[in-house]
Amino acid sequence: MIARELKIFYAAIIFFTRIPAPTSQHIPSELFLKCSRYLPLIGIIVGAFMAFIYLISSIIFPKSIAIILSITASIMLTGAFHEDGIADVFDGFGGGFTKEKILSIMKDSRLGTFGAISLFLIILLKYEALLEIKNSIAYIMICGNTISRSASLIIMQIGSYVRFDETSKAKPVIYKMGGIELLFSVIITILPLFFLKIYYFFSIIPIFLVSLMMYKYFFKKIGGYTGDCLGSIQQVTEVIFYLFAAVK
Repeated sequence: MIARELKIFYAAIIFFTRIPAPTSQHIPSELFLKCSRYLPLIGIIVGAFMAFIYLISSIIFPKSIAIILSITASIMLTGAFHEDGIADVFDGFGGGFTKEKILSIMKDSRLGTFGAISLFLIILLKYEALLEIKNSIAYIMICGNTISRSASLIIMQIGSYVRFDETSKAKPVIYKMGGIELLFSVIITILPLFFLKIYYFFSIIPIFLVSLMMYKYFFKKIGGYTGDCLGSIQQVTEVIFYLFAAVK
């Protein structure tokens, strides 16, 4: 049982990050379908790496440069997995007027004007929001990465997946979790928040509402979500958490 869960966790690492899993482990392809349960834990790992780079960099450089380096580090660790999603969503929904056209544009590997603008704005918002945060910035980075991935996870549970083909990036993450798996994910999500003030628990409200509104828009346009849609939800809700922290 433990060995199987470890393999599922390794599958999550392989799919959601650029961290290599132990070469001694053979991971059956069917286990990738269940790796979404570890999304919040992946968020903790990515957030911790981001925070570590920030803390080390801030010893040498000004806060602004340390933040840029930490954001860069998180993008490198994930291979711009979620950033690619938000760019595809902006290209697809910005340039397509029918479901078929939107999905076709999102599958195109080329970056369009809408996608480029979205990447610029989302990274700029991350930078500016983090720059305004006065205290506990390392913990906030960890929480932001964790809770935003849980937002995507919730949409997977309540939403409908649009397509399922060999080119789909969401293929490993359309698995509907059971009660125990969902409880585990919730516990991992809120765990980092206990290192902050109780105020930060209220950030769950706007994050959930924005995630739901984004999904409703996706459903109206294409009948559900895709992997790119989940990536856009992660990016937007991460920024929302940082903005929430910045206005305190």
